[in-house]
Amino acid sequence: MKRLTAQDFDQELLILFDAYVHGTIDRRGFLEGAQKFAVAGMTAGMLLAALSPNFAQAQQVSPDDRRLKTERVQYPSPAGYGTIQGYLARPANASGALPGILVVHENRGLNPHIEDIARRLALDGFMAFAPDALTPLGGYPGDEDKARELFAKLDQDKTREDFLAGARYLKGRGDCNGKLGTVGFCWGGGVAHVLSTHLPELDAAVTFYGNHPPAEDAAKVKAPLLLHFAGTDERINASWPAYEAALKAAGVHYTAYQYPGTQHGFNNDTTPRFDAASATVAWQRTMAFFEKNLRG
Repeated sequence: MKRLTAQDFDQELLILFDAYVHGTIDRRGFLEGAQKFAVAGMTAGMLLAALSPNFAQAQQVSPDDRRLKTERVQYPSPAGYGTIQGYLARPANASGALPGILVVHENRGLNPHIEDIARRLALDGFMAFAPDALTPLGGYPGDEDKARELFAKLDQDKTREDFLAGARYLKGRGDCNGKLGTVGFCWGGGVAHVLSTHLPELDAAVTFYGNHPPAEDAAKVKAPLLLHFAGTDERINASWPAYEAALKAAGVHYTAYQYPGTQHGFNNDTTPRFDAASATVAWQRTMAFFEKNLRG
């Protein structure tokens, strides 16, 4: 069966789905709006299913891959929700301390895709740690719709503190060599920005189509930044010129790429918005950036 891509869907439908994913409209709103695209035997519900993640299809690294050592850990977050759980992945044959990379999920918690991202980083010789923001609400529930509903109930200030605590926990582990990076996707891209403005000890930050901080926060950034933008993503891209100007004024070292013809979420290979060619280039750039700043 042919794997669907963004080109198989009307752009208006993709924008509608983005609004649904990010909570601007609810499921009913999406289904009502998608009704006019329900042709050729496809109902609105079938369109939603087609656009939704398929984790098994996209998995690149098996959870029981013998090249890796993975475990569930918890760490204290006294200024956040108290105790947070996360997924830790590192090479099984590592002979010494490793650079750490904090992986920040989208607005659905620690789902199988983000765990797979952590394993991919570990196969490249890093210690990757992915906290679950939904820990205080029972953790990722195994259902994307339910996860979004739970996510909306979080106190965002406390959740921010949970990720700051997660970064400090990772950096302070005995098997971390003290070098610390972060990569975040969508909502997590915004958190990666927050980390860059709150953690002077951060060595590298990568954001995939994440919301930008207020322009006045740019002067707080000490780490080099790598930013990836989708070509068609007005919701995120509109605020970039002002933040870029602030980064330039503050003398921040950053590199930004926009990938023409791509949709928000183009790196997420669990959905049709995935763009294989652009995602491959973006990931190669990401790994080269981490190699230079965390190991070079």
